[in-house]
Amino acid sequence: MERPLTEKKTQGERTLITALLLSSPGPLVTGISAAMSLSTTQIADFLRRSTELVAVFVSWLIYRKLHYTELTTTEQQRWERLADLCVGVAMAGGGVTMLLLATSRLSSYEASGRVSMGLTIAVLGLLTNTWFWLRYRFLAREQADVVIAGQRELYRAKACVDVCVVTALTAVAIAPLHPVTRYVDLVGSITVSAYLLWNGVKMIRPKANLPAGNG
Repeated sequence: MERPLTEKKTQGERTLITALLLSSPGPLVTGISAAMSLSTTQIADFLRRSTELVAVFVSWLIYRKLHYTELTTTEQQRWERLADLCVGVAMAGGGVTMLLLATSRLSSYEASGRVSMGLTIAVLGLLTNTWFWLRYRFLAREQADVVIAGQRELYRAKACVDVCVVTALTAVAIAPLHPVTRYVDLVGSITVSAYLLWNGVKMIRPKANLPAGNG
């Protein structure tokens, strides 16, 4: 049996759909740029954006299920738990993959400096993710919703990691052959992998509902 969404919940779904649409081109464009530049940070960024796209898509599906369908408390908790598991496994898996990649490339670093496309995407991503974090923060204060609160945490983390990615790619773009750039790029990729692992474990681990008003 379906039930109508309230105005606040409609705003939440619209925000999720908008975030999904804006996130969709990111993995493709970043992947092409990563193949051109051979930057480990950019490869990490490609993996990150791919797993985050999965996270947003799953969250949108769960949000619709929770708010369009009449569910018992037990069913609702199961769907929320399923969302956490799917997203957590995707993010943690990406983190492990990136950590292995960064470690394997310690002795064979090659960055061409052709990171302009990826840097542009990273800057746009920083601006967009910051806006969505603030948007989800507002929505979470308006309604106590686990999915919205989770997206608030996700986009806050996305914005923080984008700062790291922009810094690393700027260094590669300015001085790709400088000795320090190698370590800036590798530290950037390791930071991204740590972010994926940390957030993945957080989502997989059983937890109480996130508070709506903080963050």
